[in-house]
Amino acid sequence: MSRPPFPPFTAQTAALKARMAEDAWNTRDPDTVILAYTADTLWRNRTEFLEGREAVHCFLVSKWTRELDYRLIKEVWTSHANRIAVRFAYEWHDIAGNWFRSYGNENWEFSTDGLMHRRIASINDLAIDEADRKFHWPPGRRPDEHPGLSALGL
Repeated sequence: MSRPPFPPFTAQTAALKARMAEDAWNTRDPDTVILAYTADTLWRNRTEFLEGREAVHCFLVSKWTRELDYRLIKEVWTSHANRIAVRFAYEWHDIAGNWFRSYGNENWEFSTDGLMHRRIASINDLAIDEADRKFHWPPGRRPDEHPGLSALGL
């Protein structure tokens, strides 16, 4: 299995890779998302350390059970060779209806087949009022005309 675009990344292929990741995560479908990672993928997500697709799958199922109406935007920070750094924000609410915007950075390292082998994510959550939400689109892929992080001032 492979997942173009392949490293080494240009500014354009890194942006495409980030958008593909954003689109996959916005499906909130763990079966879709895990296809972008190597079988032996290594993750640090906040303070959790995961190894392998099965662990990532379980993590994502749990995540999207807690983080409801999840909407994500990613933006490339920089890239070099087989690595991409992105910043992101996502909005979600808990079962009690409390809204949050989570901000973070990810460092990605890819294998030659274009699958992500390593993902290191640092994330902080900010409680927001529902009226302060900025991510308004139907579930699924962010429409092309919806502003990105920089345009939203995030």
